[in-house]
Amino acid sequence: VNKLGVVCGAETGYKLRSNPDTVLAPDISFVSAERIPASGIPQTFWTQPPDLAVEVASPSDTLKGLDKKARRWLAEGATLVWVVISRKRTITVYQSSASTITLTEADVLDGGSVVPGFSCPVANIFE
Repeated sequence: VNKLGVVCGAETGYKLRSNPDTVLAPDISFVSAERIPASGIPQTFWTQPPDLAVEVASPSDTLKGLDKKARRWLAEGATLVWVVISRKRTITVYQSSASTITLTEADVLDGGSVVPGFSCPVANIFE
């Protein structure tokens, strides 16, 4: 945990619904400090969506499937979703279901209001 919040890996699940239980787990996630429960980082599942969900495409993923997954995160309450496609060397940024942009190696990825101060050339991510 730092001043901004906590970054979690793929082993972190977010239980977003009950009966039936719905648990989603992005490859990387970020929860802002103000949304971390007073009791601390959960030992089991988070009961709220992350502020940022990052999905990294695997060879078996389809673009349609990744888009569906990103839009699901937004529908469940995530503020920002990044979909990283290494084979294309692109990152698609979802800020709402109506606002998406695909960044290439010529662009800079930034955290906006979700991760203030974060910016990184997309090319550096794929080095």
